[in-house]
Amino acid sequence: MLMDTVHYSVLQQEVLQYLVPPQGEGLFIDCTLGEGGHSELVLQENPGIKLVGLDADAHILEIARQRLEPFKARVRLYNTWFNTFFREYPLGGERPDAILFDLGISIFHYERAGRGFSFQKEEPLDMRLDTTLEISAYDIINTYPEKELARIFFEYGEERYSRMIAAAIVRERAKSSIETSAELAQLIKSSVPAKYRYGRIHPATRSFQALRIMVNGELARLNSVLEDALGVLKVGGRIGVISFHSLEDRIVKQFLQKKSQTCTCPPEWPICKCGGQAVVKLIQKKPIQPSDDEVDQNAPSRSAKLRVAEKLMDEER
Repeated sequence: MLMDTVHYSVLQQEVLQYLVPPQGEGLFIDCTLGEGGHSELVLQENPGIKLVGLDADAHILEIARQRLEPFKARVRLYNTWFNTFFREYPLGGERPDAILFDLGISIFHYERAGRGFSFQKEEPLDMRLDTTLEISAYDIINTYPEKELARIFFEYGEERYSRMIAAAIVRERAKSSIETSAELAQLIKSSVPAKYRYGRIHPATRSFQALRIMVNGELARLNSVLEDALGVLKVGGRIGVISFHSLEDRIVKQFLQKKSQTCTCPPEWPICKCGGQAVVKLIQKKPIQPSDDEVDQNAPSRSAKLRVAEKLMDEER
């Protein structure tokens, strides 16, 4: 029996348009499978596509496995982090025609994982996508020094009141440990200025984002995987990344811009001496964003940005 899915995959038609090989066949790697929304769409629309799906969360991978059961002859699933997969690359000489990263956290994790991803629920402070990771959100909140907490909230959440929040956490945990997501959210709300408590977003939003990023090493994994993924991609294939906040988008933008440059000489040199060649071609200079209709149907999609590049050549590695 198929488990109910709760996540709406963003930019569905754009993924089909910009990432599926024009011949409608080849190998497609979905690096953040989630509940399998993008993969199901790609497989339904393209009978010639073979698909490899990756996810670090064994529970959500099982949901996707059931969802993709009708296509199982064309599907291989791996319970792994995407950076580990591309570093080790278990497919040998089989190179993908398309690679997709959807960096958004699945609604499943907010609604059903029971691991404290949502500040609106009374759940244990965990936030691990892979529950075998050693350090949870509980460990960070209850043991990290105040300065380190402030740094995490500021760097990974771009939280303006990071020091104020960190100080409140340290004061509170001196009395008793902070156990749940709702407890932490209320503490954050009470620690910030009144005008910030009733803004456009909940005052705990940025801090919870920062904790999740820190617990799962999300930015470090993204930084390390792009080079490896591009390396195994076929020449003529495409790589696409959907991001949801500026920290991720900046990493992707800078990486693809660097790979699309034809000259890497210092800017003060009057003529090019490197004889460089672009490794990728940017499909669009600006990120592809959801249509107004999609945002109306699914409000969380409003922050999604898709960047796509086509590989022009292999680099010596």
